[in-house]
Amino acid sequence: MEVEAQIEHKPFDYAVLRKTKDGSAQGGINLDEMKEFKGFTDSESFTQLPDTFFQKLLAEIDDAAELKVTLFFLWRVQHMEGPFRALCQTDFEQKALGLPPDEVAAGLEKAVRRGSILRSEHEADVFYFLNSPRGRAAAEAFANGDWRVSARITSAPVVERPNLFKLYEENIGPLTPMIADMLKDAEETYSQEWLAEALEIAVKNNIRNWKYVEAILKRWKEKGKYEGKDRQDAGKGSERYTKSEFEEYL
Repeated sequence: MEVEAQIEHKPFDYAVLRKTKDGSAQGGINLDEMKEFKGFTDSESFTQLPDTFFQKLLAEIDDAAELKVTLFFLWRVQHMEGPFRALCQTDFEQKALGLPPDEVAAGLEKAVRRGSILRSEHEADVFYFLNSPRGRAAAEAFANGDWRVSARITSAPVVERPNLFKLYEENIGPLTPMIADMLKDAEETYSQEWLAEALEIAVKNNIRNWKYVEAILKRWKEKGKYEGKDRQDAGKGSERYTKSEFEEYL
């Protein structure tokens, strides 16, 4: 499996959005026909993007089709379920990308040539993988004909874990940008098991408040989760989390 390193850079065709008397704009865009975006909602789910995308790729990608295909790929792969996390060319949806088939193919080809996306072939099958250590290993395994090894590699980071954002929306309330940032910080600090259990305690006590959940997590971290009690005693009830230091959240 080889990825071409040479990239042909072409100047990006930026439209100058200065409206003329007939309602059109320089660059061939009619502003009157532009569909208005109504804005994001309070219950948005979020997609994590690699920092390298913003630190390096964003400045280097000068083609709109390549940029759309790359962003779509990062979004789809992150939200895929099941063991095999790769896309074939037909997975790049023309409607979602707002591109005709030839531009989708051209954008994908440029992403492969750049090296942000890997193309792996085995017999008549072609799949696209993220160019990361795990993605490279999975692509190589697929190219060697062992899709089962590839599936194990690509699925390793996701072990049927509940999504914290989804758990919050289902049990606490709608997400806000501030809450989303807090949840991201919590995911970096605490295990998924702790997060899910603390949310469960909040629901059982009918205290649907993130500060309350956070207080439980901080207590576990500082004093130990079960404070010398065995797991069976710890699971007898959640009422012990409604007193003392947690009163301000009741």
